[in-house]
Amino acid sequence: MKYFKNIKTIKFPVILAMICLLQSCSDFLEQEPGTQTSINEQLETKKGVLQALNGMYGDIRDNVSSPIFVVYSDIQGGNLKITPSATSDPKGQFRVPDIISNFYSFEDQAIESDFEGFYKGGYEIINEANLILEFTDALTDATEAEKNQIKAEALTARAYMHFLLSEVYSQNYSYTADASHLGIIYNTKSIKNGLQYPARETVANTYLYMINDITTALNLYSDDVLLNGPSYSYFNKNNAKALLSRVYLSKKDYKNAYETADDIIKNSGVSLINSTNYIAQWEQPDLPVSEILLEFSISRNTEGTASTSLAAQFGYTSKTVYNNYVASQDLMDLYETGDIRKQLFLEQPLTTLVNLQPVDLNYYFTKKFQGNPGYVAFRLSEQYLIRAEAALNLDNPDQARTDINIIRARSNATLLTDNSNLEEALFLERRKELCFEGHLFFDIARNHKDISRIDGCLSNNCSLTYPSAKFVLPIPRTNINFNSNLKQNESY
Repeated sequence: MKYFKNIKTIKFPVILAMICLLQSCSDFLEQEPGTQTSINEQLETKKGVLQALNGMYGDIRDNVSSPIFVVYSDIQGGNLKITPSATSDPKGQFRVPDIISNFYSFEDQAIESDFEGFYKGGYEIINEANLILEFTDALTDATEAEKNQIKAEALTARAYMHFLLSEVYSQNYSYTADASHLGIIYNTKSIKNGLQYPARETVANTYLYMINDITTALNLYSDDVLLNGPSYSYFNKNNAKALLSRVYLSKKDYKNAYETADDIIKNSGVSLINSTNYIAQWEQPDLPVSEILLEFSISRNTEGTASTSLAAQFGYTSKTVYNNYVASQDLMDLYETGDIRKQLFLEQPLTTLVNLQPVDLNYYFTKKFQGNPGYVAFRLSEQYLIRAEAALNLDNPDQARTDINIIRARSNATLLTDNSNLEEALFLERRKELCFEGHLFFDIARNHKDISRIDGCLSNNCSLTYPSAKFVLPIPRTNINFNSNLKQNESY
């Protein structure tokens, strides 16, 4: 029997007992021994482990699609701005959504962090992955290939969530010359093995553990398909490699980043969307683009009705029914007139209060996330841009220019004819091609650039000079209070 992971119907019986994790609170201990028994009963069969795996994927989807994380990188970097109100009195005034108000101004607070739910949710997912890993080898009703596949997916999920947490809570890898600055807690054991009070690893060690998890997983993946649903909605060897190439790039391990991205481009069996279909594929209301490597699809109930999708943040229905975020003019100005990617924006007039008078101004809603879109985790275009950045730093500018031009040619943008200013050209190509997919702020940090948000910035702080302690968020105070070994980020 197989289980749908794009329909989040079943979870661990113990998940509610694990909401507060090993560095959050001690509620878990208060549940023993009853919870302990339920964990053992749940995970002693293949059916139970697959249910747990299904629940883990649902939690990943919920965490990465949350209203804060899904906009974090693009609104901090300047790709997004906030729409005028459609309903408040007076109509057309601007208001920063409460859930982003602190981090948007680079003023998040540890005591009530905007990202507290993301932090705790991330470690819940890691704990779920660890439980799956701890029980899978003992299964008596699963083949070795099935057990290896389960472990591969859980290891990849563990690395993925640690990577996202590292990007949000630790400075980029080259912030110090030897990456000796604070990384994150790297959990490899579940709460079931006892409450622990770990310290944060260095960034160097954090990346070492992530890479070890992914490379171990790559040696375990089999051809077994254990969960129903589209193949792009769960971890497999191709998208595990895509995660690895991104980790290598963030680590500035350019040789391995190049080789891994090159392997995906040549051997994954996935091809770039062509120019003719590029806009139409992004406009599909329910399906991802054909070059997707991993999309966390939205959940649906037994009648097939979709739950809240990314359109809840980016969607446009009418002049009086639309959501919070649109493209900034800062982003729109980067596209050439003939660039087909300009067609990915739905231009609509919205009532806007200007000098206390309502006027209609045009705003640009992305077509990437209309209808019922899922969270785009990895797609092939990114791999070309990773290979380009790695090639450039391996003193192979011709290859870098070739890869940039592959993306530009598809978009009908002017091709680069020489190797001057390739670093900036690549940075901007990533900004245009991968907009709203969660890259910009982290690209800025990795490249040691300053932030300058101009159009539509409603923040008290519209710029940020690198380096700054505000490139990372505070560890939630509740976690710090519980774990005396958990050190807070600078300035918080």
